[in-house]
Amino acid sequence: MKFFGALLALSAIQGTSAFTVASPKVVSTTLKASYDPNSFGVPSASAGTSAVKSTSEIWKDVPTVRVQGDTLKTCSFEENIDKVEVVMKTEGRPLDANVELWQGHHNSPMKMNVYLEDGSLRSFRALVPSPGSSNSISIRNTATMEFPLVAGIETAAVASSASAADSLSALTSRTVQGGAVFTTPFSPSVQSVQVMLKTDGRPLNARVELLQGPNNTKQVMEIYSEDGKDRPFYFVIDTPGTGNVIRIVNTATVEFPMTAWVEPHITDSAVENASATNEGLTWS
Repeated sequence: MKFFGALLALSAIQGTSAFTVASPKVVSTTLKASYDPNSFGVPSASAGTSAVKSTSEIWKDVPTVRVQGDTLKTCSFEENIDKVEVVMKTEGRPLDANVELWQGHHNSPMKMNVYLEDGSLRSFRALVPSPGSSNSISIRNTATMEFPLVAGIETAAVASSASAADSLSALTSRTVQGGAVFTTPFSPSVQSVQVMLKTDGRPLNARVELLQGPNNTKQVMEIYSEDGKDRPFYFVIDTPGTGNVIRIVNTATVEFPMTAWVEPHITDSAVENASATNEGLTWS
């Protein structure tokens, strides 16, 4: 009987699919501040500055877990953590995954369906607001077993309301009506782009795409939030190479407009200066 009980305990441990973030004791006390949706806005910065972190810098510190194809992993966290940062990548293969915020047993206020053509060159990075209690993040690898991914979740410090308001006021917003499409190109000097989507409190349904050339889709995110004011979307998209275009589609009906901010996140001044120098060349 003792041997049989040990086998049952071992199988229960192996069947567990949850992973947890670092203990709240080592988290900054600013994580206990009240949730402010405006704190998602951050100004753009040149590469090498300490104002913002690149995606590669995030990966150096975040605890990770390997998610095999057709596998679900979940992560729960404490009530004093108002938002978390979710990152995903592969070893260069495509990435297909569903990311959901759960609050309780049957309530999923935020959902994301993510596709990456190359999960190493352009990894996924998003901030997920988690006000209230009983929050958890689920990551499901919807690809086959030949396409595993690596996921990480870390806590993000909450900025003060004053700095958040200044950051948002520096960004240019665009109203995207239901069923409308908004596109904006970026120069080769832009290494990554920040996108924020909000509503006035209504549900948010949208699709965000990174294009590199006509109909050449490199990254697609289909997103849903039950309240686009309390739970806005903010994510960073890496844009290596040239010809990068961000396309935002409001997939809701005309009664559900949203506000979008699309701005450079990190720019490479060396590439920008080289482009400016070459503008004076004339070939015949």
